[in-house]
Amino acid sequence: MKNEFSWLDILVIAIYFISITSYGLWLTRKVKNSDDYFRGNRSFNKWIMIAQGFGAGTHSENFVAQTGASFQMGFASIWYQWKNLVITPFYWLIAPWYRRSERTTVGEIIEDRYGKKMGLFYSIFAILFFIFAQGAMLKGAGKVISIATSNMISTDGVVYAMTVAFIIYSFFGGLVSSAYATFIQGFMIIVLSIMLIPLGIGEVGGITGIKKSLPLHFFNLFSPELGIGWFTILMLALNGVIGITAQPHMVSMCATGVTERAGRIGQTYGSFVKRTVTIGWAFTGLIVAALVIKNGVNLDDPEMAFGYATRELLFPGLLGLMVASILAANMSSASNFMVNTGALFTQNIYKGYIKKNPTDKELLWTGRLSSLFLTTLGVIFALYINSVLNAFLFTETIAAFMGIMMFGGMVWKKANRYGAIMAVLSSFILYYYLNYIHAGSFELVYEWRPEPFGWSMLMGFGMLVLVSLLTKSEPKEQTDKFFDNLLRLSDEKRIKNGQKPLAAEMGHDLLLLDLPSWFTKERWKGFPKRYKEDINGFIFAWLFVGCLLLLAWGILQIF
Repeated sequence: MKNEFSWLDILVIAIYFISITSYGLWLTRKVKNSDDYFRGNRSFNKWIMIAQGFGAGTHSENFVAQTGASFQMGFASIWYQWKNLVITPFYWLIAPWYRRSERTTVGEIIEDRYGKKMGLFYSIFAILFFIFAQGAMLKGAGKVISIATSNMISTDGVVYAMTVAFIIYSFFGGLVSSAYATFIQGFMIIVLSIMLIPLGIGEVGGITGIKKSLPLHFFNLFSPELGIGWFTILMLALNGVIGITAQPHMVSMCATGVTERAGRIGQTYGSFVKRTVTIGWAFTGLIVAALVIKNGVNLDDPEMAFGYATRELLFPGLLGLMVASILAANMSSASNFMVNTGALFTQNIYKGYIKKNPTDKELLWTGRLSSLFLTTLGVIFALYINSVLNAFLFTETIAAFMGIMMFGGMVWKKANRYGAIMAVLSSFILYYYLNYIHAGSFELVYEWRPEPFGWSMLMGFGMLVLVSLLTKSEPKEQTDKFFDNLLRLSDEKRIKNGQKPLAAEMGHDLLLLDLPSWFTKERWKGFPKRYKEDINGFIFAWLFVGCLLLLAWGILQIF
């Protein structure tokens, strides 16, 4: 059965485009100044923050790559996406870092910690990160929609059309339009994650038909034979926990809520929603693997699996809804990234190096225009890459190397700019060297392997410690001011002696700050009371991890 793209599908997509663009433009009335545009005036409730955490963290390349991977390798490939499952509880602990910084971008946080030049260095990386990430998600959506529409629209054509769509409301509405539009689009992403499963199971003869069609190892939760064992999962988790701290949209994800707790809930449980729907993507891959065997066809590119299933299983109208949902997944992330790209250029480059003391109106329009230009570069990268999975892991990996600087600077007061720069450079150089030796040629985007990544991270952290100990420390006044800010609850409006009250007084002290101080008596005074918010939220998040693992394991037992 092959369903053609019909006028009804076009109508559904048109309704989606008109509705979401109109809604986004309607929200632009809330944008009065640059802070509204870049941070939404830190006014989002926990539900909008959850939607941001889910929508901005869920891109078209995620389900394209995951469905393709499980189609090719089996369910255990879920760990390419679930690499962050076991570290999601740590999001509860790190989310307040960004709100307490009182900054608009991660680049400004790096500048406060290591100095102005390091802030510029990070900002250049962050802009490149957004370009690469946008390219990967645009390519992912293009691949799916192209095959779902029977090539009525080319992959590159989808890339162009989608870019124009999310630019329209993001350009004027900034993070306000992006966040509220993402709340709507989040429901559509959930729809696309489960829509194919019941139809696909029926088409391949039920669960029995899937079991007969595929090898037994396709139904394992772990698969060392496929290179997805404990070491790979550990390296993927390390990639996630270090890399997430340096991802440049973390301020918008964690610091734009009306309270610190809203930011914690949004980043942690928005991520858990993504981990849940990932199960749907993985099972969709198994269904497609059985479907192509039944139909006697061959997919040259595994990453076409999701698009193939969409075209084969969905009827007119539903096919259009699926395409609209794919667009929603992409536009929610791309819109957030676009606004953050503009914030980085405006706050860290334009304001710091091009024009001193600009007016708020100049900042607002600089953000809009720079985000437009830099998003265009993301389109160019989308036209360059071929493998969505490798591009996805590439962006996560380069963030992890930069994360050595960010994470290390938070958990160790003695980290300095010399150690930070050497950590980043040495990890990048070793990573590319080891991959070059393995592949025999230089490439910008290598297939991700755990061994080069692990050695590179070890080198990076080693250089951070060694060089920081051997070189001049950061100015004490600068370091003390930076960490003092992180010890004070950002929610509080009360000001005493020019400062907000200490978070420890209300049970909101942060566990991960300056880990070496745990060897001092001072750190253990009133421990349960001081860290109540961190401890309770961390434990509760681990319960969610256990529930998701049990859910996946339980479903696999059916097979």
